[in-house]
Amino acid sequence: MRFIATSSALRGFAGALALGLLVSACTSTGPTREQTWVVDPNAGSTANLASLSAAIQRDPQNAVNYNVRGSAYGQAGQFQAALADFTTAIQLNPGYYQAYNNRALIYREQLNQPQAALADYNQAIALNAGYQPAYLGRGILYRQSGQLDFAMADFDQAVTLNTSDAKGYYYRAMIYQSRGNHIRAIADLDAAIALDANSPEPYNARGLSRLQVGKDKDAMQDFAAAVNRNKQSAEFWTNLGIAQIRTGEVQRGRDSINRALVLKPGYGPARDALRLSEVQAQG
Repeated sequence: MRFIATSSALRGFAGALALGLLVSACTSTGPTREQTWVVDPNAGSTANLASLSAAIQRDPQNAVNYNVRGSAYGQAGQFQAALADFTTAIQLNPGYYQAYNNRALIYREQLNQPQAALADYNQAIALNAGYQPAYLGRGILYRQSGQLDFAMADFDQAVTLNTSDAKGYYYRAMIYQSRGNHIRAIADLDAAIALDANSPEPYNARGLSRLQVGKDKDAMQDFAAAVNRNKQSAEFWTNLGIAQIRTGEVQRGRDSINRALVLKPGYGPARDALRLSEVQAQG
């Protein structure tokens, strides 16, 4: 999520356990890993901030200027400065729902203040009941705290308000998946991928659900797509390796799992999956 600057059964061996490894590999981190932050250090360049500060000096009562500079500070990783600017924007314009949403993002992702984030999301929605980013952000917050019914309601609303945003479909699919409704999870992940074909996490998530409904080859293709988009993820390589073993490509699967262990030595799901494959080979 960007600032708004403007108004995881191996066939033949321990199948259930192997699927458990896959799921834990996914759900322990989440997608988009809950890391929706995009930091762009260039946004905090001296020239850019100087220009934004000059605009504030010329018009110190303009809340939009503080929101814009706060967005730049946030994208540059200067979170306390961003928080201060969003707060000033709200003080100048108590109806500035975008600034509430931006400040909630700081509270939620950087300062670990979920109650403050919730209050800001609630206020943004109270001010503009049609503001989709606030429902999406609040839904993520509810999901992080295990309040899945509330999260689902917010993701439903986020999708209704913006059918072109892949994130709403992705996060709603995560709720369906956690509840074992893999058919509906797959449908939402299909939509997320159609809208954003470059993000690896929806492919990984759809692979998990496809394994659960017995579509092993399709799942393997999804994990391969996730790896192709992020070759540094031990999780994606592990899931690809398990799917490859399930579809009979045992050596390729072990190679993929070993790749995960190179990327992340001691990674539990990869280590356990490799051990199970070796036990099966010996049996």
